[in-house]
Amino acid sequence: MRMKSRKKFRLKLRSGTLVLGERTLIMGVLNVTPDSFSDGGKCEAPRVAIDEALRMEQAGADLLDIGGESTRPGAEETSAAEELDRILPVLEGLRGRLKIPVSVDTRRSTIAELAISAGAQIINDVSGLGSDARMAEVAAKHNAPLILMHMRGEPRTMQHGPFARDVMRDVAGGLRESVEKARKAGVRKAQIILDPGIGFGKNYAQNYELIEKLPRLAALGYPLLVGPSRKGFLGATLARDGKPAPPGERIWGTAAVVTASILGGAHIVRVHDVAEMTQVALVADCMTRPELRIR
Repeated sequence: MRMKSRKKFRLKLRSGTLVLGERTLIMGVLNVTPDSFSDGGKCEAPRVAIDEALRMEQAGADLLDIGGESTRPGAEETSAAEELDRILPVLEGLRGRLKIPVSVDTRRSTIAELAISAGAQIINDVSGLGSDARMAEVAAKHNAPLILMHMRGEPRTMQHGPFARDVMRDVAGGLRESVEKARKAGVRKAQIILDPGIGFGKNYAQNYELIEKLPRLAALGYPLLVGPSRKGFLGATLARDGKPAPPGERIWGTAAVVTASILGGAHIVRVHDVAEMTQVALVADCMTRPELRIR
């Protein structure tokens, strides 16, 4: 079945123009935290994080997303000082060495502004401007692309429910509200990316529904980023003997959802396993773009 081709977008970065839609872009996840759900503690030391960032670039990442606060289900809030202490040495260590654009994953405008000064070019707000309204002002001031993710509730309690009765209406409506806030603050429409927030305040069935109906969100008119990598709904699906599959054993499930996301219109996929998902994206792109296929 031939899927509808993605609309193309152009994001303006300090380093140039980032084209979205010609092929799927891979965003590598770099958590510099001790408590992230999948790889907490792995890259807590700045030196290790810097090496991992360079490895991801070599493995095929088009973007790198650095986060200093875990937003896993049940996570407690990290102080701004601690969040900054985690990400700033990594950003400074990568300056001039990493050739791909860096996104900062934060809910705080102060952190976003300092990260931009340290070399980050994109802001990824998982709260969709729900935590800090000034975030949009920072993005507008620096003309930085702004990723707006839908999150129902907050990390500490988001998986306790109640969940939305109509997840598509809830997500589409929430994203529209986030866009309106961003536009009122002066963020250009061409600099906004939307993320449905897989796993953030949705039950397991709703995550699958969001992926299945992703073209409806593409119809909002903005590029889409999807982050299904190693998420809990995959662990539940792949459970054995009543126990969820651990994050490290969810790679093939992630590959399936990444493929479905691309066929549904995703422009960017946010993943932990960069080398593997780069291959997945390349093959999935061939399904929507015949010119990429080997003759």
